[in-house]
Amino acid sequence: MNAKNWIAALSLAALSSTSLTVAAWAFQEAPMLTEIVEAGALPPVDERLPTNPTVVNALSVGEYGGTWRRAYSGPGDRWGPTKLMEERVLKWTADENGTAVLTPGYIESYSVNEDSTEFTFTLLEGLKWSDGMPVTTEDVEFWYNDVFLNPALVPTIDPTFAPGGVPLELEVQDERTFTIKFAQPYVYFLQILAKDSTGEPSLDRPSFLFPKHYLSQYNDKYASEEELAAAAEKYNVAAWTDLWGSKGALTGWWNNPELPVITAWKIETPAPAETVTMVRNPYYYAVDQEGNQLPYIDRIEHRLFQDPETLNLMVAQGQIDMQARYMSLDNYTFYKENEERGGYHIVPGLDSNVWSLVPNMNTTDEVLRGLFETEAVRHAMSIAVDRELINELTQSGLAKELQTAPVMGSPYYSEELSTHWTEYDPDLANELLDEAGLSERDGAGFRLRPDGKRFSLVVEANDAAHAKTLELLAENFADVGIEFLPRVIDRTQWDNNRANNDFQMHWIPFDRLTYVPADPRRIMGSDGYANQSFKWYNTKGAEGMEPSAELQQIYDLWDLASQSVSVEVADDYVSQMAEIFVNQGWVIGVYGAGTVVNIVSDKMHNVQANLVQDDIFRGVGLARTQQFWIEQD
Repeated sequence: MNAKNWIAALSLAALSSTSLTVAAWAFQEAPMLTEIVEAGALPPVDERLPTNPTVVNALSVGEYGGTWRRAYSGPGDRWGPTKLMEERVLKWTADENGTAVLTPGYIESYSVNEDSTEFTFTLLEGLKWSDGMPVTTEDVEFWYNDVFLNPALVPTIDPTFAPGGVPLELEVQDERTFTIKFAQPYVYFLQILAKDSTGEPSLDRPSFLFPKHYLSQYNDKYASEEELAAAAEKYNVAAWTDLWGSKGALTGWWNNPELPVITAWKIETPAPAETVTMVRNPYYYAVDQEGNQLPYIDRIEHRLFQDPETLNLMVAQGQIDMQARYMSLDNYTFYKENEERGGYHIVPGLDSNVWSLVPNMNTTDEVLRGLFETEAVRHAMSIAVDRELINELTQSGLAKELQTAPVMGSPYYSEELSTHWTEYDPDLANELLDEAGLSERDGAGFRLRPDGKRFSLVVEANDAAHAKTLELLAENFADVGIEFLPRVIDRTQWDNNRANNDFQMHWIPFDRLTYVPADPRRIMGSDGYANQSFKWYNTKGAEGMEPSAELQQIYDLWDLASQSVSVEVADDYVSQMAEIFVNQGWVIGVYGAGTVVNIVSDKMHNVQANLVQDDIFRGVGLARTQQFWIEQD
């Protein structure tokens, strides 16, 4: 797949969402909902759907029912389930050729003015929350005035929503139509919305929307101090603000079955649980091409697993209906050998991630930080890695040896960047480290830092499936005198260490390398190699750590890109950002652009092959999961 067809041009002529004329159809619903309607506990389907629902053209018209079985690793593994059901005002979906197309979600229409300073959206008429309450611009105003501009909940507005340092403004026109305004052109805004919506503090994050009728009772603009304190005590948190956010007891959909949502499914049994369950939303706003309200599948079950061996057993025993998360190429042969036994087949995807070593350029260990800041050390660490061997032994040769850079298929791809410092040359690595003043070694042959301590790196990962890769990397680094100490830890602890700047190096799938401006924060160091520097940039120096001159260049270039008058001009700045990021070698890519393993039950339908796996497309969300269906016995 090449650069011209990974991402389609933005168009209102959406290929997977169209307008439905109500008079032409009689809507159908899932039998489980019909039973509730007949019992008088739910309105008829045509009263639950918008006047003109969004149409998702399913690959094949499915049948209702069934439970989608998958696995999860614990309470910290919320991102997998989230991507099955996220909604955006516009979202990336796959057309019949697998190309990512930006399509309307829960809106009737949108428009952009000539200089890209105003973006107008009209909500679907009759759109409802999962509890049946209407979705209106009151919910938009609540999001803007009482959450987005509330410093108790959003102390720092993210730069992707404040280009040039000036936050977006809201103008409400009527109960369904509103306009977002910027002080200067913002040509990337729609793509940013499709990736990240309007950010925290809610994991589900439907763009611009918060259910005012439910959440206002936990908001300081509506509830008294006493009421907020009582709510915090009820949910066993220190302050009312802890009720909010992606991990909050109230606004984290993963935690709160009572939270009104607009997604295809909603949480039924939250984590922590042996089996987390999600159930269909009876008010979901979309139908298929024949007027069948989506989703087709009644429930999704996420069964807890403790280690890769347990997950492999679940696969072999046919207990997974569709899942790519945690399905590693390390186990590709095992998956193929057990297809018949498990009643599944592999549907391949295209991986746009580059598995990478991420040094903490802001580490509190000043001596180690000085080593990371030394170009010769970064260069040596990169060329010490035998990427070809690791690919063959852990990825069955199905990946490519790459540097962390925009991937093939991206408009920012460069072959020169993708191969920067990727040649395996331990002799040169040793020379560079000697020249960097690290020639002294201890009795075990490991190099000594300037303070006399062993040059050791604690490398944290959150998935034990990568143990073999980490073992090989440890051998590579030992060959050049660096002690590499892998640690596989729980995802929650891994996230906390990253947020608290309490790590030396991480092993991660570095993503968002297809369409960089959809989330430029990745290469700017946010939640990664320079999070404290990004915080410094985001708070205008009030917090964090001052960036290097080279990193400041990247920040300056994004400021220019985010205020450019045309995509062509903005793209030139983004290309320069990518070039500086790669040439500095702040992140060490190992392999990527391989095959994504989707384990798919022989009874599961509409799972499209060869879709691009990237966080900006919301992973499996690109496949339009609401159109998946399971054969019923």
